[in-house]
Amino acid sequence: MRFLHSMLRVSDPEPTIRFFKLLGLEERRRFDVPAGKYTLIFLGVPGDPGGEVELTHNWGEQGYGGGRNFGHLAYEVDDIYVTCQRLAEGGVTINRPPRDGRMAFVRSPDNISVELLQKGGALEPAEPWASMPNTGEW
Repeated sequence: MRFLHSMLRVSDPEPTIRFFKLLGLEERRRFDVPAGKYTLIFLGVPGDPGGEVELTHNWGEQGYGGGRNFGHLAYEVDDIYVTCQRLAEGGVTINRPPRDGRMAFVRSPDNISVELLQKGGALEPAEPWASMPNTGEW
């Protein structure tokens, strides 16, 4: 058995695609289905043919409630501080900063929680992250 993808329903795919690209994912393929009035967009980590994120855009949808009931997506990153800095510079709020050099949480534009985990062992605590408070639910 192997993991294929997680599906997220999104009202406006472009901000969500920008978010995942800032995170380091690439768009792999897209299917417009006029008969069903929806678009499927698959994103994945470059060089990793494994699990993908499938964004489902139902045309005309005005917004989905919730998001917390999904849980979260988790990605291992090479350098959690560099990743969080890139996301912050791209306008993403770091809800749970990587104070411990190991774990952080951010949210997509559709309020999906994304956990970032440092590859290998935790990095040494570093500023400004070490003293930064949580900024919201994660």
